[in-house]
Amino acid sequence: MHFLKDRGFALPSSEVTPREVYEGRRNMLKLLATGAAGATLAGWAGRDALAQSVTTRPDKLAALPGARSTVGGTMEKLTPYQDVTSYNNFYEFGTDKADPARNAHTLKTRPWTVAIEGEVKRPKVYDIDELLKLAPMEERIYRLRCVEGWSMVIPWIGFPLAKLLEKVEPNSQAKYVAFQTLLDSRRMGA
Repeated sequence: MHFLKDRGFALPSSEVTPREVYEGRRNMLKLLATGAAGATLAGWAGRDALAQSVTTRPDKLAALPGARSTVGGTMEKLTPYQDVTSYNNFYEFGTDKADPARNAHTLKTRPWTVAIEGEVKRPKVYDIDELLKLAPMEERIYRLRCVEGWSMVIPWIGFPLAKLLEKVEPNSQAKYVAFQTLLDSRRMGA
């Protein structure tokens, strides 16, 4: 049997990624993650209020107000509205793909609050109207992929999570943001 002698760490310094490059990548990933989460949260929170406004599109919710985001997205063709609104996984509304479309109307978003607590300088409870006014809304187009293997290209309208975090000022002990949702069969139909 032939063994190679361990020569230790032999990577030339020219092949080591400079510190500012890998730190820049980490910062970019953080910004992308907070932007996506914020856009999702704000768009989801505002759907009831905006759905009640007048619409000129039969059987469709009113378009949410939002300027095109400068953050990149996808240029792919949007998934048809019927598919986006009828093929979903929201187990709070049932386990069949069509259950959310049938049952989501039972969710009452007023009164609705979101509590920001934990490792923050300024903990706060926001009601839905405060959240909708927190920052200018942006529209982003994303391809959302499910672990089941399907995906859809969907517009999301909301604001970056970073805008909300700026208001509550996470402290140096904060390591991540956790979201906890409501599960109430009386309000959600499941």
